[in-house]
Amino acid sequence: MESMMEDRSTGLQLLLVTSRSLVFQVPDQGADYHTQGYEVYLDDVQRLTSCKTIETLSRLEPNREYRLRVQRGDRLLGELKVRTKEEFVTLNVRDFGARGDGIADDTLSIQAAILSCPQNSRVLIPEGVFRFTNLFLKSNITLELDEGAILRAIPDKTRLPVLPGRIESYDEEREFFPATWEGDPLDSYASILTGMYVENVVICGRGVLDGGADFENWWNTEKCKNDPARPRMVFLNHCRNVVVQGITIRNSPAWNLLPFFSRDLKFLDLCIESPSNSHNTDGLDPESCTNVEIAGVYFSVGDDCIAIKSGKLYMGKTYKTPSKDIFIHHCLMEKGHGGVTIGSEIAAGVENIRIQDCRFVRTDRGLRIKTRRGRGRDSYLQGIVFDGVRMEGVMTPFVINCFYYCGPDGKSEYVSSKDKLPVDQGTPRVGTITMRNVVCTDCHVAGVYFYGLPESPIEGVVMENVRISFAERARSGKAAMMTGCQAGSRQGIFIRNVKKVTLKGVELLGYEGPCADIQNVETYEDDGCLDMDPGTGIQGDEEWSKKAQ
Repeated sequence: MESMMEDRSTGLQLLLVTSRSLVFQVPDQGADYHTQGYEVYLDDVQRLTSCKTIETLSRLEPNREYRLRVQRGDRLLGELKVRTKEEFVTLNVRDFGARGDGIADDTLSIQAAILSCPQNSRVLIPEGVFRFTNLFLKSNITLELDEGAILRAIPDKTRLPVLPGRIESYDEEREFFPATWEGDPLDSYASILTGMYVENVVICGRGVLDGGADFENWWNTEKCKNDPARPRMVFLNHCRNVVVQGITIRNSPAWNLLPFFSRDLKFLDLCIESPSNSHNTDGLDPESCTNVEIAGVYFSVGDDCIAIKSGKLYMGKTYKTPSKDIFIHHCLMEKGHGGVTIGSEIAAGVENIRIQDCRFVRTDRGLRIKTRRGRGRDSYLQGIVFDGVRMEGVMTPFVINCFYYCGPDGKSEYVSSKDKLPVDQGTPRVGTITMRNVVCTDCHVAGVYFYGLPESPIEGVVMENVRISFAERARSGKAAMMTGCQAGSRQGIFIRNVKKVTLKGVELLGYEGPCADIQNVETYEDDGCLDMDPGTGIQGDEEWSKKAQ
C-alpha cells in the first residue's frame, strides 16, 4: 500500500500498463479531477489533449516500447519510456457469432469467447450494440470494450440465474458465499458481470457497460424489496489483482461496482452514471477488501458515490475481515447521497483510508460516516484521513452519525436512544478522523455534524485548514439520517460525544445561530480560529466549559 500513497506531485506517474493501454497521472500540485489543459505525445506524435489529471492512452500495440511525453504549451510536464505488456491472442466476439446489432441476444457468443480465451489474451467487444443477460469472468484475461462498443444488459429477471447467499461445505465448518446484499449473505440475481474467485483480470476500454435499468424495471420502488436481491453491475467475489479502467458504466440495477472479500484492486479513469433519483445505485462499494486504489473516477449516482463496508454482524463477527488500505484520489463526485461514505455495514471495521485531492459537487454530504449500536465490537473505524478536497454546493460537508436509522431495527430504542447505555458486544467504536486542507463553498444545512455514542465516544476529531461557507439561499434539510436530528440550514459546528476535538485554521462564513454547539467533549483545543466563547458560541456543561477556557 505504501507505493500507492507516495507523493505523486513531483513527476509524471504511470498508474497502469496493459498490453493495449496505459494510464498516467499529470504532475500538478493541488490538482483534483481536473487540471489545466495539456497535450500528450506518443513517440513525438500528438495523441490527445486533455484537462483530466488522470488520463488514458488506448489502442496501443502489445509488447512495444513507447516514449510518452506530456506538455503544456512549451512547458514539459513529464516524459518517460514504457513498454506495453505481451498479449498472446485477441478473440473478437463477432468471430464467435455475436452480432452487435442492438437486437440479437449475444450472451452465448460473448460468454463462449470469454471461456475460450487463453491466458494473457484479450476478448474484444468491437464497435456496436451487444445485448446480453449477464456474463461470468475467468482468470488471466483482458475484456476490452472498444470505443463505440456498448454492452447493454437485457433487464429481464426471468432470464437471470439466482446465486444463493450461503452454501455450507461438506466439512460443516466452512461456508461459500456466492451472493450478498447489504452486508448479509442473501440470495441475489447474478450481476451483469460476475467474477467469482478470479485473478489477474482487466476490464478496460473506451466503451459503455449499460445495465439497462430504469423505473419500469429494476428501479421501480415496489420491486426494490423483492427476493432475490437486485443484481449489481460488476460483482467481484473473492478476487485478486483485478483492474477496471476507462469504461463508462451506467444504469445499473443496484450498486455499480461491488468488490467483496477481494484484494489488490484498481479502479481507474471510469465514468459511473445513474439518475439522481434511482434507487440504491451506489457507485463503488468495497466490502471487506484490502489494497484498493480508486483514481480519476467520475461519479454521478442515486446513492453514495463510494461506500466502504465490511458486512453486518454475522459476517463481521465470523470472518473479521475489515476493509483497509484504500486510497481514493483525483475523483469527481457530482451528485449522490455521500461523496465518500464509510458504513453503515461495517461490522468488521475499517482501517487506513485516505481520500485525497478530490472534488465533490452537489452531493448531500461530503465525508459521511454512518454506524450504530449493533454493528459489534469489531466495528472499529481507524486511520481515516481526508486531505486536499474541494466541495461545492454540498448540503453538509462532514457527518459522523453513530445513530444511523435505516434498516429494520434502525428506529428501535436500542439504536436511537441518546442515553448512555451499557457497552456490550454490539457497541461499535470510531477512532480519530482527520480532515485537513478542505475548502467548502455554498453549503446548505450544516458545516459539521458529529454525533458519537455516549457510552463509546468518537476518539478524536482533527480539523486543520478547513474553510466552510454557506450559500446565500441555503436549502433546509437534515444533516444526518438519525432519530432526533432536526431540519435546518446554515448551521455551524455541531458535536456530541467526542473524547478530543482539535481545530486549527478552521473558518466558518455565513452561518446562522451559534458558531458551534458542542457537548460532552473531554478535551478541546483550538488556535483561536473561531469565536469559541463557552458562554455564547458553545453550549456545554460547566465542567467542559472550564476545560475549554
